[in-house]
Amino acid sequence: MRTNFFTQLEERVAASGSLLCVGLDPRRLSPAAARDWCLGIIAATADHVAAFKPNSAFFEAMGPEGMEVLVEVVAAVPEEIPVVLDAKRGDISSSAAAYATAAFDRIGAGAVTVSPYLGSDSIEPFLDHDGSGLFILCRTSNPGGAEIQNEESALGEPLYVAVARTISNWPEDRVGLVVGATEPDAMARVREIVPEHWILAPGVGAQGGSLDETFAAGLRRDGSGVLLPVSRSIAEAADPTAAVVELNESIAAARARPRSVAPAEAGLAEALFDAGCVRFGDFELKSGVRSPIYLDLRILAGHPRLLRRVAGRYLPLLGNVARIAGVPLAGLPIATVVSLLSGVPLVYARPEAKDHGTRSAVEGPFAPGDRAVAVDDVATSGISVLDAVERLRQADMEVDAAVVLIDRDGGAGAALAEAGVELRSVLSLTGVVESLRESGRITKAEADRVAEFLSA
Repeated sequence: MRTNFFTQLEERVAASGSLLCVGLDPRRLSPAAARDWCLGIIAATADHVAAFKPNSAFFEAMGPEGMEVLVEVVAAVPEEIPVVLDAKRGDISSSAAAYATAAFDRIGAGAVTVSPYLGSDSIEPFLDHDGSGLFILCRTSNPGGAEIQNEESALGEPLYVAVARTISNWPEDRVGLVVGATEPDAMARVREIVPEHWILAPGVGAQGGSLDETFAAGLRRDGSGVLLPVSRSIAEAADPTAAVVELNESIAAARARPRSVAPAEAGLAEALFDAGCVRFGDFELKSGVRSPIYLDLRILAGHPRLLRRVAGRYLPLLGNVARIAGVPLAGLPIATVVSLLSGVPLVYARPEAKDHGTRSAVEGPFAPGDRAVAVDDVATSGISVLDAVERLRQADMEVDAAVVLIDRDGGAGAALAEAGVELRSVLSLTGVVESLRESGRITKAEADRVAEFLSA
């Protein structure tokens, strides 16, 4: 059985300390010269890199001999180093199955780049090969990529965002995304949607992508998750080994720069602040307590693009469920959009059972035993979520998790855990305040007042 590609990649990154993927692009060479050149690059750089990425096009252009060279080159890569075949395949399922057999069984690659634009049935045949990995084109590094990938989809967001949302429901141990290092804003948006998936980020070097911007936007919370393919600056170097060592030093330095708040988290916190959903001052809460911060997430309903963005952040946290259960009232707009984006049907528990008609306590289609996740806007004490969960359970639904946008750090997690419900939050209130302080949206004094309030 083939070793899982992304497991191998994680292990290789940990062992080598590198996020560098060396591209093997034998341009304008004879088959014999291409073989010698590729084998030379592999020998010179293998000790210092995370992966290799041969570009199938340059080998195919040489004819049958070139394809034989490609197989030989892939076989020459040390077995502990993963290989990504850059082929950008995309066709109907029967053709995709043949492409997959060629990439994995004939050529011997561990992963392949594929296009998503024929839909999931053009991608699934690649996953039929045990352990295989895919990098799906999302927002490519070429200038013309914006012509289609930035076009607005039916959901009112760029097409590359729609691709990322679809892939967010696919397992991160089988699928990654291609997002150009030349597009840091898109990188941050995609990372917001897929917090754990690997990103293949071409464009550093000759195309002008910035390491600092790429890592600020794309690294996972663990400081990994971005694979950097580099070809020309290594291929054209007088000493490829020295070039790779120097690149690794630059990568390590950029990777180590402090990022106290994840960029996707910071960007969302700023958007919520700018929309008036997070306010600072002196507010009386429902409990009568005076607070220096106020969350008004019902405003999201008046900001459809931000509401859609917020709902997208819920998707990776849902788990395998049959129903989205909105918590009335503030959670319902978010839950509705989460249902639309995920395709999971929506239900909600009424505050009181209807006294007429069906006399339902839970609205929406469901069957006893359906597993649901509760969706709300914010968690403080957890009481509103617990009330909804209890009514859902009384209707014979299974509920063991709740997802909120902001955890106010008020003890909701512990209260829900006692009832057998895991609290998952997109943001914490502490993280939101720190993000806004770092971005200059609020002063240190304002942040300190909130910290003091929360600690009390």
